[in-house]
Amino acid sequence: MDDMETKRRRQMSGPIGKNYSTCSKEPQPITPKEARTLLATLKGWTLVAGKTLRQELVMKDFSAAVHLINAVARAAESQGHHPDLHLTDYRNLVFELSTHAIGGLSMEDFILAEKLDRIHRDVKPAAVRKHHR
Repeated sequence: MDDMETKRRRQMSGPIGKNYSTCSKEPQPITPKEARTLLATLKGWTLVAGKTLRQELVMKDFSAAVHLINAVARAAESQGHHPDLHLTDYRNLVFELSTHAIGGLSMEDFILAEKLDRIHRDVKPAAVRKHHR
């Protein structure tokens, strides 16, 4: 096992990633049933076409949105799994997670979604204006 794989395993510490360990470097697709089960453990995320996890947030202002994007970027880099990030109308954020290599969802997406939820909770409550579901 290489150093990057060891680092990733250590970082998968939330309820979703707690017992997850990769058997290979290639991400494995998860079934639609697994996706729905895992989605139920995440707050504010939706499943799009069975292939993408999506979260929409309206932040207090531009600064708060950029602050959250920077925190998300650090988490994504440490996991080696990168979301699509959309900032529109100066404070509307959309995060989309999908494993591009397999054209769908893998456990990596749900683990990162869980991390993004923790990051979002750690942002000052005043920074978030409203949360879409």
